[in-house]
Amino acid sequence: MEHFDRKKHWENIYQTKALNEVSWYQPNPSTSIDLIEQPEIDKQAKIIDIGGGDSFLVDKLLEKGYTNITVLDISEAAITRAKKRLGNHAEKVKWIISDVTKFEPIEKYDVWHDRAAFHFLTSTEDIDQYLQTVNKGISKGGKLIIGTFSESGPQKCSGIEIKQYSESTLTQLMSNGFKKEECFSIDHTTPSGNTQNFLFCKFIK
Repeated sequence: MEHFDRKKHWENIYQTKALNEVSWYQPNPSTSIDLIEQPEIDKQAKIIDIGGGDSFLVDKLLEKGYTNITVLDISEAAITRAKKRLGNHAEKVKWIISDVTKFEPIEKYDVWHDRAAFHFLTSTEDIDQYLQTVNKGISKGGKLIIGTFSESGPQKCSGIEIKQYSESTLTQLMSNGFKKEECFSIDHTTPSGNTQNFLFCKFIK
């Protein structure tokens, strides 16, 4: 079986598709904002957006006054696009180009946000590595916010297989170190008009 080059795949996506041509495009990431914008999460909280790419989440967080934001993505092209869009504001953000399964956090985050990155990890090895990194990278009492395709969502995205989750399977997976605070499903409408069902869960360490 031919080796799948994850980085090459995502660099190609961001080099060949416009911002509003990808299925995960979301001009107003309101669900993520609502989960982050809670009384117990202050404006100085260390927030990392996993697979943030050129998502608008970082823009909205900066607008709302959050001051300690990190964006991680495997694609240099995606991060370059986000920096260009933000202009001088990009200097207020820490940018990390890395495959999350190879990421070694050098600090503890108060909020670990992941919308539509985790479900692309389909091998046991990659999932286990992600879970180890999450446990290392989140502070005691920190929040893990994760959005994946639900069991009613797509089985493929961006031309590759994904892993679907239910509330019970995701909660069980995160149970070694994290306690569930809430889970819910929500529909996302893609730029082409298709509907994708997401599961969002919020955990506390």
